[in-house]
Amino acid sequence: MKQIAVIFRTAPHRNGKAREGLEFALLAANLDQQVSLIFLDEGIFNLLAAQQPELIGNKDYIASFKAVDFYDIEPVLVAEEALAKFSLTQADLLYPASVSNAASIQQHLQSVDEVLVF
Repeated sequence: MKQIAVIFRTAPHRNGKAREGLEFALLAANLDQQVSLIFLDEGIFNLLAAQQPELIGNKDYIASFKAVDFYDIEPVLVAEEALAKFSLTQADLLYPASVSNAASIQQHLQSVDEVLVF
């Protein structure tokens, strides 16, 4: 079993990258791979609870992040630097991700077999 880290760096609904990242993570987990998610920079906006993508003609794939537990995807990490940069708190997030510093995230990335960035 491979350990795969999926990094989200782009905001949702700007392009299809974040949606593709989530689809990949769920598919890989379904194929018995050990998957973790990391949210950096604008990628943390994927976890914001208050979103209305239908207003810009997009589908709401953000609700699919609630399936992460069902697929045994862990850990789910959010960069504390990104939260601070955008004046967000863990309470603003749709999913109860673990807030981690850069050193912890780097340590996790060194422990996985593959890293994909979306």
